Amino acid sequence: MSILSEIERDALTEIFNVGAGRAAQSLSEIVGDEVRLTVPSVEVLRTDAINELLLPRIQGRFATVSQNFYGPFDAEAVLLFTEDRALSIVRDMMGSQMSLDQLAEFEREAMCELGNIILNACLSAMADMLEITLNSSLPQYVVSSPEEISSRLSEVQSDERYVLVLHIDLVIEKHQTDGHLIFLLSSTSLHALVEHVQAYLRKIELT
Repeated sequence: MSILSEIERDALTEIFNVGAGRAAQSLSEIVGDEVRLTVPSVEVLRTDAINELLLPRIQGRFATVSQNFYGPFDAEAVLLFTEDRALSIVRDMMGSQMSLDQLAEFEREAMCELGNIILNACLSAMADMLEITLNSSLPQYVVSSPEEISSRLSEVQSDERYVLVLHIDLVIEKHQTDGHLIFLLSSTSLHALVEHVQAYLRKIELT
């Protein structure tokens, strides 16, 4: 049985598309070129399922930016890119004339800024449209192997953890990079999110 109905999934997709639009505009100002960031799909999985469906698709190490969000529901948001694609993004943000050694010096700072922009844009759109208040921690940047990501996810399975997964296409000046935005939620937080989405849909029906 699906946790989200089709209309609830569509509502969350709409919310995250608004957030993606805000993030793209902010990133365009930083990079100085057009940035397109799309969020085409939303799915909810158990933490054990993400190991089977997402991690096998990706080779190499992950560059991850994570933030914790608090409010009517709590979530940990994790932005995932492969390490080589993360460096490509940093090059676009910092300037293509920089060497790889120079890029490495700014990698953490640039990726934290990127993650902060994307994560906060998505969560601020959610807060605005669901009429709630969400607070966040500072972004943390870590490079991890797929095994380390898998181990981290498996540690929270006993807490009935779920993941809300969004696939992201990020295009900067004709360079396309795909990544994933993952929200880790407890069962209680997920149901609280669904209740707020249902209230949002009822409000739309009345207008």
